[in-house]
Amino acid sequence: MSDATHVGSGKVRELFALGEDQLLLVASDRVSAYDVVLPQAIPDKGKVLTALTEHWLKMTEDICPNHMISVAAADLPDVDVPDKAGRSMLCHRAEPIAIEFVVRGYLSGSGWKEYKSNGMVCGHKLPGGLVESQKLPEPILTPATKAVTGHDENITEEQAAEVAGEDIYNTARSYALGVYEKCAADALERGIIIADTKFEFGIHEGKVILIDEVLTPDSSRFWPVDLYEPGKGQPSFDKQYVRDWLDSTGWDHEPPPPDLPQEVVQATRDRYVEAYERLTGRSFNEWLAEIGA
Repeated sequence: MSDATHVGSGKVRELFALGEDQLLLVASDRVSAYDVVLPQAIPDKGKVLTALTEHWLKMTEDICPNHMISVAAADLPDVDVPDKAGRSMLCHRAEPIAIEFVVRGYLSGSGWKEYKSNGMVCGHKLPGGLVESQKLPEPILTPATKAVTGHDENITEEQAAEVAGEDIYNTARSYALGVYEKCAADALERGIIIADTKFEFGIHEGKVILIDEVLTPDSSRFWPVDLYEPGKGQPSFDKQYVRDWLDSTGWDHEPPPPDLPQEVVQATRDRYVEAYERLTGRSFNEWLAEIGA
């Protein structure tokens, strides 16, 4: 195929349209933090995001339909993207639902900050006396608006249902919780806690489907089980490592961001690859060879 048209650039991805029904999602090595793209790329990051997304989509296709068609190099259209094999996914095109479906199994990040102030997280009243990083009694869904520019904002489930439509929201909500619970249980057996994650859904042929990246280090918090200790922040396999380094510089989260030192770039790359290999039980290089990258 050579009729691909570039239709957009996200903070991390490039999107190409192929006719009316297909998209090519190309995950770059760009890294963003606090909704700002950082000056340095993380080598192989885009390929890890694609590899993990494929892994989870295959694992959860019995729970909900998704947009994936193929990641095999032989199936990719001819687009002007260097090193596209391994970082590209051919997908069904869907109309995105304008909500991020954030599932939290543990109390961290903005959820922890809100809980400290009022004992709630996005409209969910939680038990008193919880500490940072503590496992919640059960996973909760805390939706957020999808900001085109600036920062996403947490909203209540009632507000999200108004935006998406009640039936669509409830379907996506059920999918999000089901996918999280299955994948979090699998990850726990492999020594990784999925503390929280965000999903995106779209409408394809009248049905709600799971789209975009799924349970990656960019969209989730991954913590090693053997180092887990409630009551403080946790070491992680995700880009929280980058966020923590940025915070240590005193950066105010507004552009321009500081440059990442080479050791932070390399350590982040190593964490991404290790996350893939621990979560899947497979060699990252073997996956690349398998798909022809």
